Amino acid sequence: MRIEVRRTGGFAGIGRRAEVDTSGRADAADWHALAERAVAACRDTPPAGVPDGFAYRITVDGRTAYCADPRLTDEQRELISRVLEHGA
Repeated sequence: MRIEVRRTGGFAGIGRRAEVDTSGRADAADWHALAERAVAACRDTPPAGVPDGFAYRITVDGRTAYCADPRLTDEQRELISRVLEHGA
């Protein structure tokens, strides 16, 4: 499974992108379950955000979904953090 996160917005407007490929990872099942829960709560179109807030585009195996601060679920927040921290 390929999981990509693109973050835009924020006070400085600096974007960030990272991707994780779970193939061959010992914790792949955990990543898959988290990604499915996070994307299930996302929208198919970019939501309205708040001034200086972050907006996210999450793509999991070709399916793209959108979410934005401050209305992130715990699963979305965790997935975004993990991909931005561990991804390339």
